[in-house]
Amino acid sequence: MGQPIVLLHGVGLDASIWDSVIAALTDGGQVDADSVVALDLPGHGDRPPLDSPVGLAELAGDVVGRLPGDPGEPVHLVGFSLGSLIAQYIAVHCPERVSSLTCVSSVCARTPEESAAVRQRLNTAAEDFPLSANRALERWFPDDAGLPDAPALRERTRRILLANDVDSYLHAYRVFAEGDRDLADDLHRIDVPVLAVTGELDPGSTPGMSHRIAERIPGTPVHVIGGARHMVPDTHPEDVAALIRENVGRAADLRR
Repeated sequence: MGQPIVLLHGVGLDASIWDSVIAALTDGGQVDADSVVALDLPGHGDRPPLDSPVGLAELAGDVVGRLPGDPGEPVHLVGFSLGSLIAQYIAVHCPERVSSLTCVSSVCARTPEESAAVRQRLNTAAEDFPLSANRALERWFPDDAGLPDAPALRERTRRILLANDVDSYLHAYRVFAEGDRDLADDLHRIDVPVLAVTGELDPGSTPGMSHRIAERIPGTPVHVIGGARHMVPDTHPEDVAALIRENVGRAADLRR
């Protein structure tokens, strides 16, 4: 597993959501800690805010420019939510940079009803950003989810969300709301090992969407984490880490 593993987070979040996954990945020395890199997406974390509308190509280009290694060196890409769309775009348009692709809580080919729902969430964010953040937290960490650490995760994630520059967040969220349309017809071009992972109870990045990825990229296994919602890097880090290792291992086997 010598090639770098690069982790891309979701809209409104930052690289720290991968902390528990990184700890699980590197526990016991199965993966070298120096080979795992979590990047802040454009407009997030320590990156400058997005000051104008952008597209999926611009976000992906920024990420490609910050991938570890030489320009022709491939990495194992792991994307969560918006990060998964960006990772898919890179796998389609910069295939020389990708050894494997793990899509976590990814949207794909939304139906008209699913598109209307995400547009409504975008409109709510534009009208009342704190309200939209609270609704997201209620979806991700409900009190009845059976997570003993749900209150702590909810408050930590609330701080990350509310620290966003609102205009920058809206530019990124618009890409998340529309980017799957740009990708659906091109996913068949991806020819590295792909794994699609989502939570059983995720209402926005549904198990059905992971199966749509598999339909477009033959040979893609789909893993649905039982009882999980959207934020599986936070709530099920050991499961996510094990699945990343599995897909990285598939790619390593192909290179032998």
